[in-house]
Amino acid sequence: MSSLRTVFNKSVIVHPPGFYIVGFETFPFISVYFIFLVFVYAVTLLFNSFVICIIAFQHCLHTPKFLAVANLAVVDVILNTCTIPGMIKIFLVKDNFIPYNLCLVQMFFYYAFATLESYALAILAYDRLIAICFPLRHSSINTLRSMAYILGMTWTLALGIIMFSIAIMTKLSFCKSVQVFSYFCDYAPVFRLACNDFSMQWTVASLLTLLFLVIPFTFIFLSYVSILVTVFRMKSLDNRVKALGTCIEHLILVAVFYIPLITIFTVGFYLRLIDPDQRVLSLSLASCLPPCINPIVYSLKTKEIKVRFLALVKKQKIGTGNKSKNWRINDTSTKFQC
Repeated sequence: MSSLRTVFNKSVIVHPPGFYIVGFETFPFISVYFIFLVFVYAVTLLFNSFVICIIAFQHCLHTPKFLAVANLAVVDVILNTCTIPGMIKIFLVKDNFIPYNLCLVQMFFYYAFATLESYALAILAYDRLIAICFPLRHSSINTLRSMAYILGMTWTLALGIIMFSIAIMTKLSFCKSVQVFSYFCDYAPVFRLACNDFSMQWTVASLLTLLFLVIPFTFIFLSYVSILVTVFRMKSLDNRVKALGTCIEHLILVAVFYIPLITIFTVGFYLRLIDPDQRVLSLSLASCLPPCINPIVYSLKTKEIKVRFLALVKKQKIGTGNKSKNWRINDTSTKFQC
């Protein structure tokens, strides 16, 4: 009888109608946190959309660097759109059921664009590496075409591998609990609910952590080692300060994105040394804040975008103050050098 049951369990795959997302059970005032996330989402949409529009409609910003910046802004918008509206529905509206297929879709988009976020930061490090270490060959190495190829390869790689990792989830059978302890349909908390063997999914999850978190971070680290070596070989102190000054904002983005995630994955998932509710709260905050912070700390502080933004504000003020002279504004107040 037991052998017959084993054969049955191996041959039949049971997919539930859906899952119930449960989390934040020990936080009494968690609704305040989700109201804060509404603000985070609004800021993410506003500032990243502004960055995308500025780069798209300003022809002189059609350069490799700003193509990478626009890529980061697009990824930021989609990444927070994958999670924050769903979190509001689940924990603020108290509708925590998610159908099975929709669960897999959310899982795919979250991990695909979290991966692309990681690669986007690595691509910006590559841009700084070429600009500082190879200044004379920068324009020939880092062309618009080569940057487009790099972005295309990262998108293809990320979407393809995440699609495979989600496809193998359909091989799991769920015959017990359907309560997912997380803030969305998370990969590891879902496959741990399976009745059959999920060792393949665990292996894939571990490899994805290595491929999409550790490797890009290692590349960024080695890039800045090379940058520091180059900078300290410069004879002029002013050139050193100027070169390092172009990297500070990017380093802040790297610290905000990687340090919390690597800490949470190491301590929370593998060592399991922190409370599950605290892990879920920390991971949600670490996932939602970087897309909000990126345009404020990096994109909008870029000289070219900042000048264009100030020019638009000045033009708007002049236009509202004297509509009859709206088309006579001096070109120097509306244009800038790229």
